[in-house]
Amino acid sequence: MLTSRTMANKWSIRFGLTVTFWLLNLHIIFAHDVKSPTALSIKEDSDDFNNAEETHLEDEDPEDLEVFRPTDKWQTLRPGQAVPAGSHVRLNLQTGQREVKMGEEEGFKYWKDGNRQGMVNMDSHSFTAEELKKALKKFKKGADDPVDQQEEDAVRAQFRPIEELKKDMEALDMLVETDVQVMRRLLDQFNNTNSTTEEKVAALLDLEYLVHQVDNAQNLVSMGGMHLVIRSLNSTDVRLQECAAFVLGSAVSSNPSVQVEAVEGGALQKLLTLLATQRPMTVKKKVLFAVASLLRHFPFAQSHFLKLGGVQVLSELFQTPGAEAMRVRIITVLYDMIIEKELISQVGLDIIPDSSHQERLRQYAEVSLLPVLVEQGWCRLVPELLESPEHDWREKALRTLLAMMAQCQTQFKQNAGLTASLSELQRQYQELVLTEQDVGEEDGYFGEILALVDSMVVKMRRV
Repeated sequence: MLTSRTMANKWSIRFGLTVTFWLLNLHIIFAHDVKSPTALSIKEDSDDFNNAEETHLEDEDPEDLEVFRPTDKWQTLRPGQAVPAGSHVRLNLQTGQREVKMGEEEGFKYWKDGNRQGMVNMDSHSFTAEELKKALKKFKKGADDPVDQQEEDAVRAQFRPIEELKKDMEALDMLVETDVQVMRRLLDQFNNTNSTTEEKVAALLDLEYLVHQVDNAQNLVSMGGMHLVIRSLNSTDVRLQECAAFVLGSAVSSNPSVQVEAVEGGALQKLLTLLATQRPMTVKKKVLFAVASLLRHFPFAQSHFLKLGGVQVLSELFQTPGAEAMRVRIITVLYDMIIEKELISQVGLDIIPDSSHQERLRQYAEVSLLPVLVEQGWCRLVPELLESPEHDWREKALRTLLAMMAQCQTQFKQNAGLTASLSELQRQYQELVLTEQDVGEEDGYFGEILALVDSMVVKMRRV
């Protein structure tokens, strides 16, 4: 094991040198200095020096060498002191004394922090035992330094105690709830007689977000929440009616088992009552959304809808002043019901099992929608949407007219306003199609609408 003195000797030099040694082993550079104009500056070559100085130091005891720690200032070097390799050494010709300071160009970097200073070897990736010992001494010395209380308080203010953080983490763990737990809490809040209307509305809106998932909607039924929601449709507060219809529509959407529970719970009749009576349009929009979700792909509900006079309710709503924005939604509901029945009859037996297909055909056979539409005057009402400037409204109206053509062809031919509207639309969309083609759209949206218009014109001309 090498002692710290021996290790220091390995990279230190002794400057009790003869004139011959100075000339052979040192790079001599004359430099002018403000304080010492005639000073001779020398820089040690550590690689050559270790070989050349080995013989010279044989008569010196390595343990007697004192290692001098240079800084970035010139300092006088006493006899018997050694300096680290890479230091700058000069001979002051006026005083005859040797002076030394720290160098930087050999991979060493000088640093200073307040009253602390030193040299860092930037090229080395390891440290000697002597360097580690001195670093540990500095750590210990720094630990004993007096602490500025104001600075300590400022640091403490930026962080929280570990005990407080542990309590917060425990509280967070306690607040983690499953969807079922959240829904149960929301239902309790909604059903609590002490809850305000605002709290009940907030609970319903949170429930609506959750019941989009199929499992959560089914859990709503098993918890008795569906019964509470349906009952809220009869509330005297229009906000609760609107939110309840919103929750109901989201829960039954594409969820057959929940659709069955809703119909059996009397939801459809309550929804139609809200549409048929005086209510704000914001409420009726949510109610119509619930009706559409309940009827979609559910022939039993569609048959029940017809028996309850649902087509008549929609007809009156379609003609209500101020309800123009709902017209396209009403047409969409009717169109979806017509197309569903047509598509189920066209599906091949190789895709749907025979027994299931026959059962669905039987259920849809009980839904006689088109004759009811003719009876309720929809052959006259639907063409009114063609007067709208909205392309989307025109498209949906044209598709519905084509779906009703078999039952309404005679009335369509007798409708002079419809013939004039189709002629005008044909001209408009021919021009729009040319505009699409100019920008490189061969099968654009306007082309689709023009094809619908052309199809209507052709079918109306048939005998």
